[in-house]
Amino acid sequence: MVLERYEETNAAEWRARRRVACHHGSVLTALLTSYQATGDTEAADLARMARLAASARDPWSRSLPLHFTASALVVDPATSRVLLRWHVKQQLWLQVGGHADAGESEPLAIALREASEETGLADLAPWPDASLRHAVVCQVRASASEPQHEHADLRYVLATGSPDAIAPENEESPLRWLSVDAARQLVGDNNLRPTLDRLDELFAGGR
Repeated sequence: MVLERYEETNAAEWRARRRVACHHGSVLTALLTSYQATGDTEAADLARMARLAASARDPWSRSLPLHFTASALVVDPATSRVLLRWHVKQQLWLQVGGHADAGESEPLAIALREASEETGLADLAPWPDASLRHAVVCQVRASASEPQHEHADLRYVLATGSPDAIAPENEESPLRWLSVDAARQLVGDNNLRPTLDRLDELFAGGR
């Protein structure tokens, strides 16, 4: 009887540990709780993200109709320029970044890896610090491989000291260095525009 209770207790502890190990929302919950939204739209997006992080076993899973992504505006602080990438699926000029790989759960690390892969830059680092700069829910159109869905996108700013070293990931994904004003004109009313506005404030603060 004692042995049975011991085995039941151990099994319960194992199941509890497994649930914790499989849940990738703890890092996100801490990040989102400490982040201050700007305006009603971002506050609403942030609330949806918090619910997703708290409820989904793996909130980064691409099988969810709303799942997390991490992205970044890559900048050259010396010239106050920003790097945009042509996204074939969306047919838009956007920031770099994307989905987590298996086992990843730290947004900044995901943004750094994705940015390095998509730009060829080996010296990327958070700028002017590692703060989250924008939290936004994005609509993603359907493609041949995926239905329409949403990204809970966490955006950072990463800097390079070697802007001429950019190397597009492939021929269909060119990269362009632009002033913030030129980038705004290129993206139009896309939800990247407010992220660019925040970048402009960071550049202004560093001048």
